[in-house]
Amino acid sequence: MSRTIKHVVIALSIVSMVGVFSLYLNAASVGQLLGNVSLRDSNDNPGKTIPDFGRKVVAVFYVDPDESSRNEPLRDALKAAKIPKDKFRAIGVINLKDTWKPNSLIRTMIRKKERKFNSIILTDPDYSLRNAWNLGDASGKDIVIIIGKDRKIKYYNTGTVRGAEIQNVLNLVNAEIAK
Repeated sequence: MSRTIKHVVIALSIVSMVGVFSLYLNAASVGQLLGNVSLRDSNDNPGKTIPDFGRKVVAVFYVDPDESSRNEPLRDALKAAKIPKDKFRAIGVINLKDTWKPNSLIRTMIRKKERKFNSIILTDPDYSLRNAWNLGDASGKDIVIIIGKDRKIKYYNTGTVRGAEIQNVLNLVNAEIAK
């Protein structure tokens, strides 16, 4: 292999590693100030934003439909905690971009859940939220984000929330509400 080719290969390797590393540097983190993002509703109408953003403590579940039940115990615990609705809102945002399932089928299922639970579930067909909030790779994940009234991230988890961590989230939400 010629010396020039070796240098090109080394340079491309370094550029690739820097690119991957920069994804981790730009990932969402606690304390990050967020802006509201234009999403779509369950009927695919554009221009919908997260309700009560900046007015209440908000829990956002950014969900890949293929992993929709991963953090169900946390959602159930938040609902069972009977947190005052005038101070707190939990909302699902469905990541439509990373699923193999047809968007029309997912939207039909979302509308059924909205009627059943009297809730609003938004959709993200093009990574709008993921990119605006620097969520990184969201495929196969049920990302949990607790946002304070100051629009800053108070809690961020890309994995499964279970056991004592659920109680930690409940305590955090109550502490933020008390502010």
